[in-house]
Amino acid sequence: MTEEPPRGIRHDATGVHGLHRLEDGRTVRVVVTEQQLGPSSEPTLRDLSEALMTVYGTDFGVHSPTWISRFTDMTRQAAAYRAGRVLLAGDSAHVHYPAGGQGLSLGVQDAVNLGWKLAQVVNGTSPESLLDTYQDERHPVAARALQHTMAQGVLQRPDERIRALVDLVSELAIMDEPRKRLAGIISGLDIHYDLGEGHPLLGRRMPDLDLVTTDGPLRVFTLLHDAKPVMLNLGEPGGFDITPWADRVQLIDAEYVGLWELPVIGAVTAPTALLIRPDGYVAWVGEGTDTGLRNALTTWFGTP
Repeated sequence: MTEEPPRGIRHDATGVHGLHRLEDGRTVRVVVTEQQLGPSSEPTLRDLSEALMTVYGTDFGVHSPTWISRFTDMTRQAAAYRAGRVLLAGDSAHVHYPAGGQGLSLGVQDAVNLGWKLAQVVNGTSPESLLDTYQDERHPVAARALQHTMAQGVLQRPDERIRALVDLVSELAIMDEPRKRLAGIISGLDIHYDLGEGHPLLGRRMPDLDLVTTDGPLRVFTLLHDAKPVMLNLGEPGGFDITPWADRVQLIDAEYVGLWELPVIGAVTAPTALLIRPDGYVAWVGEGTDTGLRNALTTWFGTP
C-alpha cells in the first residue's frame, strides 16, 4: 500500500475488517467483509480495492498483491469419511468458517489418525475393519469443531443483540474453567476418543513427558518419530511380556517423576504402564495389572 493504513480490527454494519502491516514493513495483511456475497470466481485486485473503498473510503493505494482469496462461513461435513477404497481427510471431509484457525489442525489430525491404520491394512498387519475406526473417531471431532466455528461466526455478526451475547461470553471467557475448555476445543487438546471406560488417559493424547531410562533421559514424543506404537512400562522393568508383538510395538522401560496433568482435565493418577498408538493417543492404561492389554494389542496392532 502506498498509504499508511489504520491498524487493527474494525466492526461495522457490514461485518469485520482488519489491516495489519507485516514484519517486512511493506506487506499488509487485509481482511475485509464484502457488502454482498462475492462470485465464485477468483477475486481480483479490483475486487479488493472496491471492498476497501466501501469500508474505509480509500483503498490505501493497494498494489502488487501476493495472495487474494475469498471465503464464506459455509459449513459442511461429509456424511461418511470412507466409501470402499475412497477415504476423505482434511478439507474434502469438512469445511467451515476459519475462526480460530482450526482447519489445519483438524486436517493434520485426520491424516495422522488415518495414516498408520491405512499402512497396517495395506501391509496385512490389521484387518480392513480397522479403517472403520477412522470414521468413528474423527467424524465426531470435526462435527464438534464445526459447531464451535459456527458459534464463533455468529458472535462476529454486527447486531446489537449479538453484541450483548459477546459481552456475556467475554465475561465467561476470563474465568479459569471456561477459558481452559475453550482453549482445549480450539487447540484440539481436549479430544477424547471413546475407547471404553477406564483411566482418564484412555483415548486421550499422551503428554510429552521427560522420562528417565537406563540409556539416559528421553522425551515421550521422540519415541513416536518412527510412527510405531509404544508400550511404555513405568513400573518394575520386565513387568510386561509383549513378545508376540515385538516386531511392531516398541517396549520401553522408564521412570517418570512428576505430576501427571492433562489439558482441560487437570491432574490424574499416575499409571503403571501405557500403550500408545502411532498417532500419540493412549490405547490402553495399566494400573498395576496387564488386564486388557492383549485385547488392546490385537485390536489396534493385529493378531500376532
